[in-house]
Amino acid sequence: MRVRTGRFALGVAVVTVPVVIALLGPVLVGAPPAREASFAGGEGHWFGTDFVGRDVWYQVLHGGRPVVLTALAATALAYLVALPLGLAGALTHRRLVEELLMRPLDVLLAVPSLLMILLVATVFSPGAAGLALLVAVVNVPDAARLVRATATEIAARPAVEALRMQGETWWRIAVGHVGRSMLRTLAADAGTRLTGVLYLVATAAFLGVGAAPDAADWAVMVDRNRTGLFVQPWAVVVPALLIVALTTGTNLLFDAALDRRGRNPGGTCVREP
Repeated sequence: MRVRTGRFALGVAVVTVPVVIALLGPVLVGAPPAREASFAGGEGHWFGTDFVGRDVWYQVLHGGRPVVLTALAATALAYLVALPLGLAGALTHRRLVEELLMRPLDVLLAVPSLLMILLVATVFSPGAAGLALLVAVVNVPDAARLVRATATEIAARPAVEALRMQGETWWRIAVGHVGRSMLRTLAADAGTRLTGVLYLVATAAFLGVGAAPDAADWAVMVDRNRTGLFVQPWAVVVPALLIVALTTGTNLLFDAALDRRGRNPGGTCVREP
């Protein structure tokens, strides 16, 4: 118990710093300081200046919100599409319908996520909303397959067959019973998927997809300031550490929370007749 509590507390502590900076930074920051020489230190700049002479700390306070909001939006959009597709594929009794729903997703799944994003980015330049949509699309196939596999196992239980014989509607069976029984699995997948989405969003922004070359974005800061790493390392180290803390803390938090819930399932376990 102490190990799980300690891991949960560590996850909260690690993830709190980047989340607070990302959400409250733009609200609390004042006017931008005057520009100085590139990769300069001191002179009122806590972490020096970046590649165009802007204050690094000011850019850090503004650069977390795009990463966090884009990752959350992409994860939510992925499940918004994957859930109905997976449930429909699992609960339909028509093989043709199931094939039409799932086989196109298998084609998308065969293409590496980052490669697909880069290929689409060569056709048009997506902003933050476009990047969230692209990341959601590349996550839909895997999420839908997981939903379908979990729902198929639940749908084979006697309780679901009893509901069908009682004449319950498809909606009530899919959402009221199967969907509710999947919550723990979906929560576990959401924690892992959010971590992967954060990495993918940061990597795409690092490569210039979804963000302007001089945008206040943690991933863009790492990319654009790496030429001055040995002159003014804070411009790279600070945003890089915040990205690592965000992804690592999120993973620790979900892992500890689900481990605790898994060892105390009394309040959530549904027994079937």
